[in-house]
Amino acid sequence: MDLTGKFLVAMPGMGDPRFEKSVILVCAHSDEGAMGIIVNKPVEEVTFAGLLDHLNILRAPDGRDIAVHFGGPVERGRGFVLHSRDYRGGAATMKIEGGFGMTATLDVLEALARGEGPHRALLALGYSGWGPGQLESEIARNDWLTSEADAGLVFAEDDTGKWVGALRGMGIDPLSLSGAAGRA
Repeated sequence: MDLTGKFLVAMPGMGDPRFEKSVILVCAHSDEGAMGIIVNKPVEEVTFAGLLDHLNILRAPDGRDIAVHFGGPVERGRGFVLHSRDYRGGAATMKIEGGFGMTATLDVLEALARGEGPHRALLALGYSGWGPGQLESEIARNDWLTSEADAGLVFAEDDTGKWVGALRGMGIDPLSLSGAAGRA
C-alpha cells in the first residue's frame, strides 16, 4: 500500500487530540514509514508576515500572504511549504503524487515574499510522521479513512470545513460516523 499523495481523514474516535478532525496529505509513504502534513489546522499565533520578519526576509509591496498551519507534532520548529507543482525549487522540492510539491528551503519563502512562487501554497510548521508499519496499524485500527487528495480542498481558505469536505468527497455524511470502531 502506497498512500503518497492521498488524504488521511481522522475518524471521530481518534484517540490523539493533536489529530482530532485532521485532514492530512501524505507526502511520502514506503516500507520505512510515512510523512504527511495536516492541512486544516491553522496556527493562530504565527502569521506569514511575522515569520518573514523573524527570518529577515523582506516582503515586497505585492508580496504574497499564505496560511500558516500546524503540520504535525514532529519538528514543529521547521517549516514546510506545501504547494502546487508549478514551482520548482530544484532538488529541494519534493514532487508528490496528485500535482503537489513540498519545499522546505528559504527560496520558496523568498519567492512568495516577492509576490512570485507557486500559484497555491500553505506553510506548515512541523509534520506528521509514522515509523515502519505504524500508519498501516492505525488504518487497520480504524483511526483513519483514506481517499484521493483534492487540491481544491488542500488550499481552500476555510480550514474548518476541510474535514467535513473530505468526508463528503468520499460520499460519507459526517453525522453517520461513530466514534467507536469495530469489526463485523
